[in-house]
Formats: sequence, C-alpha cells, structure tokens
Amino acid sequence: MDVINVTADAEEFTCNAYLLTGERPTLVDAGSMPGVESVVADHVDRLDRVVLTHQHQDHVGELDAVLDAFDAELYAYGDHPRRTDGLSDGDAVSMGDESFDAELYAYGDHPRRTDGLSDGDAVSMGDESFDVVYTPGHADDHVSLVSDHTLFSGDVVVYNDGAFEDGSFGRTDMPGQSRARLIGSLETLLARLPDSVESMYAGHGDPFHADDESVRDVIERALSRAERREPKY
Repeated sequence: MDVINVTADAEEFTCNAYLLTGERPTLVDAGSMPGVESVVADHVDRLDRVVLTHQHQDHVGELDAVLDAFDAELYAYGDHPRRTDGLSDGDAVSMGDESFDAELYAYGDHPRRTDGLSDGDAVSMGDESFDVVYTPGHADDHVSLVSDHTLFSGDVVVYNDGAFEDGSFGRTDMPGQSRARLIGSLETLLARLPDSVESMYAGHGDPFHADDESVRDVIERALSRAERREPKY
C-alpha cells in the first residue's frame, strides 16, 4: 500500500490529502486544491471511498469535485453539528502570517455522506483496517484513523507546522474550539495507539516515520506543549 499526498503541489492553502492505494483505494480528506481529482486519477482508476478527518473547508473544499469524478462512498463523523461556531461571512481567521476567510472554519455536515463514523468503528482503507478514534478540540467532528502500522491524525496532532517543528497540535483559539478537549483527545489517542505504529500522516506539515523517535514520542511532545498552554500562532 502506497500513501500519496495528492495536494503536495498546491499553491493555495489546503490540507494534505492522502491517497491510499491497494485493495480499497481511499482518499483521506479532499483538500481545497483545484484539480485534485485529476491527480487522484493519475494514480488510480477507481476510488472506493473518501474518509474525512473533519469538515473544515481546507479539508473539504474540493470534495464535491472528487465525488463527481469518482463513484466513491463518503465517510465522515456521524454526530455532526450544522453550525458556524460564531463566525460570520466575511470574518477573517489568522494563521501564521496569513489571513483566511471564516468559511475555512465553518462546520456543516456534507449532504453526500454515505456512512457516518462513530468512535470505535473500523474502516478499511488501502490494504489496512483502521480504528476510528474520536478526537475533538480542533473541530467538533474530528476523528483520527489508527491501524497497526499507520496513523492519520488530521489536525489534532502534526509533526511540524511552523509553530513547532517536532510535535505540534491543532489550533484551538477559534470560537467553538477547545484546548481542554484537544488535550483529552491527545490522551485518548495515546491510550489507543498500538506501539507498532510507525508512520503518522497529518493534515498539515510533513509525514513522520519512526526512526530514533516513535510516533508515540511525537504525540507525547505535542501533548506536553498543549498542556503548557503554549500558543500556536
């Protein structure tokens, strides 16, 4: 099974969207890069499913284009609030040195969802079976996907993102987000993470592959920083 970042060449702000090849070709998040469906088609003839870690706009902006191009199932968290968490049209959200429309952080259950995910579910992606771990804090509908060897962590924990270079976490300063819930989610993720997990693919930044340090080490470092209330930006 190969894991390919199909938004790696994006010029606009987007998440990392990962294509898993194998028995069940799967896209984890769709991203917001126009033409991402063509990049997917360069690698696979069919796409069985799209699995969303959460529904912030940078993760679902091109979801309809992907679903239009492929007869794919759509998996997303099942108990999803339809709200914008206090953000209004035209509001700006700052991230690092850049500013983005509030639409990036607007929640809304996608009407084309075929399967609702719950904590503890199992979903087949590529050649592996992944457990669904509910990990809110950065987003109310956030899930992480854990197999015996691989973690797709969305935005709850990332390896490097410009704020921290070796263990970071999703921002929690926007309305409706919660640092306390994110801390609890990192603790839950650690409790349910097999020691055999060797690779972490996050929604932003670079993938991490265990060598001198483990995936668990990275998450523990992110948790420590989150507990110290260190700001992201």
